[in-house]
Amino acid sequence: LMIDVRATELTHVERDMLKHPLVGGVILFKRNFESPEQVRALVEEIHAIREPPLLVAVDQEGGRVQRFTEPLTELPPMRALGHCYDAQGEASLGYAQASGWLMAVEVAALGVDFSFAPVIDVDRGLCDVIGDRALHREPDVVAALATAYMRGMNNAGMAAVAKHFPGHGGVVPDSHQELPVDHRENADLSEDIAPFQRLIAFGVAGIMVAHVRYPQIDRRIASLSPYWLQTELRDNLAFSGAIFS
Repeated sequence: LMIDVRATELTHVERDMLKHPLVGGVILFKRNFESPEQVRALVEEIHAIREPPLLVAVDQEGGRVQRFTEPLTELPPMRALGHCYDAQGEASLGYAQASGWLMAVEVAALGVDFSFAPVIDVDRGLCDVIGDRALHREPDVVAALATAYMRGMNNAGMAAVAKHFPGHGGVVPDSHQELPVDHRENADLSEDIAPFQRLIAFGVAGIMVAHVRYPQIDRRIASLSPYWLQTELRDNLAFSGAIFS
């Protein structure tokens, strides 16, 4: 399990909990951030609890989803890179790479192992919880920008985690609040899956699965589905990295 902690310092109960063999990592949120120095101390304490150290992660996408704020750089939402692509074409790929590098450098400087980024859902204009977190409405543009962004992260020494497989853009509900159901057939999801296929080909280290049900394909939620996790990701797409479910 990857779990969270309550505040800016660990309690005695949390220290004991993090020693449990079923805990594999910690995800930090805005409530865990007070200052860079404080986060660095918190991460050092978490890393010191176990050997090998627990992985520490954060959602540092930019825009609405940026857990670590001032004095770190205020990052624009992912869709800003899509707007840049519309205006400047492939020249924007350099900006995407620089954005991934900057985010990763600042997060890594705090001792955090990785950020859950980039979001590579195709923006279908349906899902507010995705919205401007999505890079673009065109799968090929999403794939190109995300690959550049991942390259920037990798150049900074950080693994990338693409999300939310096989695509969260085709539903309206927020999966944090209720269970979205996407009634499309498998062939209709091919455009949503295409950016994941591209990043897998370029060696993405991790993929986060959507908490969405696709009943025309499998009755189980994708994040708990042997079809999506094993048959599709492992077998069909030959993904051998880490799956976050």
